[in-house]
Amino acid sequence: MSKTSVLVVEDESIVSKDIQQSLTKLGYNVVGSASTGEKAIALASELRPDIVLMDIMLKGTITGIDAAAEIKKNEGIPVIFLTAYADESTLAKAKVTEPYGYIIKPFKEIDLHTSIEMALYKHKKESEIVKERDFLYSIVENKESKDYIFVKSNSRLIKLNTKEIYYIEALKDYVVINTLNSRYTIHSTMKDIEKKMPVSDFIRVHRSFIVRIDKIASIDLPNLVLENDKKVIPIGGSYKDDLVNRLNLV
Repeated sequence: MSKTSVLVVEDESIVSKDIQQSLTKLGYNVVGSASTGEKAIALASELRPDIVLMDIMLKGTITGIDAAAEIKKNEGIPVIFLTAYADESTLAKAKVTEPYGYIIKPFKEIDLHTSIEMALYKHKKESEIVKERDFLYSIVENKESKDYIFVKSNSRLIKLNTKEIYYIEALKDYVVINTLNSRYTIHSTMKDIEKKMPVSDFIRVHRSFIVRIDKIASIDLPNLVLENDKKVIPIGGSYKDDLVNRLNLV
């Protein structure tokens, strides 16, 4: 496993060297150092470190807070602030950039190590959430013609033909996509999933159920039965008329 790469931004050379030595001792890979906000932004873009340790009070026209904001916006790299200033005014300005940590100088190596590991873990989890959200949002476009979606299963994205889906069920903060032989649980809402499914093929029949229309085998109000697995699903009163209108009645 490769070492975590760190960019150190500190305008006091002696302090910067001490931090770099501590990081190396702790097993991190110091990929670069900067003494100004401008150089920090440039190096973050060039080196793409895993994390940045940023002194708030830098010399020059760009403060550490400003540099952190730019790095977050342009590179998405987590930043931990290092500072000897812990006054309320400084904290108020710093927290706007949503840093991943805030270490008061002087600090011990254990504080440095703990802050970095916590920040990396938080960033990893946030990235996973963003990826899951983006892949869910990606299926909303062209929903009339979509014939497949991608669902997350055991850290993998699996391509699923929408023709294989029988029904979708709400379970608190999750929804379960059911095929004949498989179940896929994702973090979403019925409202969002309903928007993402091909509108010509799926219909909501209950506040907790969406079904694929061509999988309906029979209707015996107040329920419907699906093909093959004979799943019985309730029909909500407010959804009944829409269902009848969508069926190919003779």
